[in-house]
Amino acid sequence: MKRIIALVTGIAFAFGTAGFAAAQAPAPAPKAEDKMDKKMGDDKKAVTDKTTADKKAAAEKTAADKKAAADKKAADKKAAADKTTADKKAAAEKTAADKKAAADKKAAEKKATAEKTAADKKAAADKKAAEKKAAADKTAADKKAAADKTTDDKKAAADKKATDKK
Repeated sequence: MKRIIALVTGIAFAFGTAGFAAAQAPAPAPKAEDKMDKKMGDDKKAVTDKTTADKKAAAEKTAADKKAAADKKAADKKAAADKTTADKKAAAEKTAADKKAAADKKAAEKKATAEKTAADKKAAADKKAAEKKAAADKTAADKKAAADKTTDDKKAAADKKATDKK
C-alpha cells in the first residue's frame, strides 16, 4: 500500500513539475498582423470571452460538484456495504459459536448419562452379588448348625447310652 501511494505521489509530482515548467516558458510572440486584427476585435471579444469563461468555469464547478457528490455517495454505499458484511459475519460467527456450545453441552450430557447408567448397573450388580454371598453364607451357616446339632445329638445319645449301660 505504501508503494502505491509513493508511486501516485511521484507521478503527481512529475506532472506538477512539468506543468509548472510549461507555464514558465514564454509564449510565442504573435505576428504583427494578428496583433492588429486582435486589437480591433478585442473589445467585443473581451466581453464574450469573459462570459464564455464564466460559463465554462460554472460548468466545470458543477461537474466537479457532481463528481464529488457521486464519490461521496459511492463511499457511503461502500461503508454501508462493509458494515452490513461485518454484521453478517459477526452474526454467522455467533451462530456457529452457539451451535458448537449446544453440541458440546449435548455431548457432555450424553457422557454424564452414560456414566450414571454404568454406575447404576455396577451398583445393582454389586448389590446382587452381596445378596447372593449373604444367602450362600446363611445356607452354609445353617448347614453347619444342622451338622453341629446332629453331631451334638449323636454325642448326647452315645453319652446316654453309655450311662444307661453302666
